[in-house]
Amino acid sequence: MTFRMQKPLAATLGTVALVALCASAAVRAEDAWPARPIQMVVASSAGSGTDSLARLMAQRLSVALKQPVVVDNRPGGSGVVGTNVVVKAPSDGYTLLYTTASNMVIAPAVLKTIPYDPKKSLVPIAETAEGGVVLLVSNDLPVHNLPELIQFLKANPDKYGYATWSTGSSGQLTMEWLKKQTGMKTDHVPYRTSNQLLTDLASGVVKIGWTDPGAPIPFLRSGKVRAIAIAGNARAPQLPDVKTMGEQGYKFDAVGWFGVFAPAGTSPAILKRLADEINKVQKSPDVAATMKTMNFGPPPSMTPEQFRDLVSHDLQLWSKIATDAGIQID
Repeated sequence: MTFRMQKPLAATLGTVALVALCASAAVRAEDAWPARPIQMVVASSAGSGTDSLARLMAQRLSVALKQPVVVDNRPGGSGVVGTNVVVKAPSDGYTLLYTTASNMVIAPAVLKTIPYDPKKSLVPIAETAEGGVVLLVSNDLPVHNLPELIQFLKANPDKYGYATWSTGSSGQLTMEWLKKQTGMKTDHVPYRTSNQLLTDLASGVVKIGWTDPGAPIPFLRSGKVRAIAIAGNARAPQLPDVKTMGEQGYKFDAVGWFGVFAPAGTSPAILKRLADEINKVQKSPDVAATMKTMNFGPPPSMTPEQFRDLVSHDLQLWSKIATDAGIQID
């Protein structure tokens, strides 16, 4: 009788010991992280602005974490290709995603289907850069600010199109929101790249266009195009005289941002370490200088919780704008 009671007791003790051993091993694994190179998937092509920012962050994190952080470019599908790689990766802290608001909150708002849940499949770690899209006009268009453009387009309905770098872009959604507020009529002209758009804008092929904040700087410096507004709540550092949409009577605080994500289920300890190290990088003077050169605002510093709230807010915002405008891409 005594022997039969000891056997379950021994099994129970053995189970407890095994659980404790596994928990201890998990703690040691987290404490040892990172013990090998980290893959940073970039959902954009090599040489792009996103790629440049990602490589700067990867270089700094390599030093801070004492392990190589290797950039892996996976462009395509409005960011879906690269994002899906990270979604399917183990949640062990060795695969990260460097991506943009266009990929994380705008693409899900306009694409009919995506192979993951943008709210649940990834964990926001830290925002790394932000800046509003810029509204530009050709030099022969007789407008110099946003109210003048609105008045001009309302006086000439459907006579002028506006260009952006792609269908479903933040530039298109911003303009569609503005159209709803004002009643102006203008059709979207999608381009494949911002440079092609800017070239046609400079030559007068198209009269109105939206781009990211960095792309138009050479064209603006040469006087080939004119900037008349910027989205967001702050002026761009290289365009201090260009007022925000809000300053001109049409408050639109959403901006383009860049950030780092990890697969859902990644250890909170690893996420905190990454967020802390990224925010340290954000405070360095040369990173601030790089942001200014690229016409982004000062390097942001957010907790993972603050970044998560931003992602959730923007996903709702862009989804509503896309729904109201009837924009959906198969």
